[in-house]
Amino acid sequence: MPGKHGKRHRQCLETVPQGKVSVDEAIKCLKGMPGTKFDGTVELAMHLGIDPRQADQALRGSISLPNGIGQTKRVIAFCEENLVDDCKAAGAVEAGGEGLAETVNDGWMDFDVAVATPSMMRVVSKLGRVLGPVGLMPSPKAGTVTPDIVDAVKEFAAGKVNYRNDDGGNIHVPVGKMSFDEGKLRENVEYFLDFIKRQRPATIKKKYIQKAVLAGTMTPGIEIEVA
Repeated sequence: MPGKHGKRHRQCLETVPQGKVSVDEAIKCLKGMPGTKFDGTVELAMHLGIDPRQADQALRGSISLPNGIGQTKRVIAFCEENLVDDCKAAGAVEAGGEGLAETVNDGWMDFDVAVATPSMMRVVSKLGRVLGPVGLMPSPKAGTVTPDIVDAVKEFAAGKVNYRNDDGGNIHVPVGKMSFDEGKLRENVEYFLDFIKRQRPATIKKKYIQKAVLAGTMTPGIEIEVA
């Protein structure tokens, strides 16, 4: 039947605990599920009690987790000529100014993150219709517009995480790989949860983190307790 779950998924479902569990229990459960032939990503999804239509309640930014996320990202840097070599040495797949902007405008999109110096935004702003719809437009809020562009390249190339609530008030981020040991996964999950708690908008009166779920790339989700 279309949509019928396979044997592995059914086996995973049998191990999912009822109700909410601690972060430790959720991680143990995930790592105890039948394995895959690849190293799956562990993801944390949260439903927040925010109104995404209100500018003062929207959450967006970037964060480096204590143990990384087990993957690198392809970064391009819009920068002044004197910074091109440094950005490439830091891990940028491409770096430059108007020439790079023209390449992107012509359709080249073989990258995951675009960073820029503030002065280069006069060039990058012309790419709004190209980068905006795919979520790659550099932004100060996301930490991708910064005078410290070499450091930004290093951090994003090493897997710095972007987060942004969607229209439903949800945030979804990778927090590691299934191959990570339990301690590293727990530290990453708790670090991000604590970080989001500190970002609570002052105007919210109801429960802030309404639901949090931990899941692997090909596993069911496990709801975790959030104080």
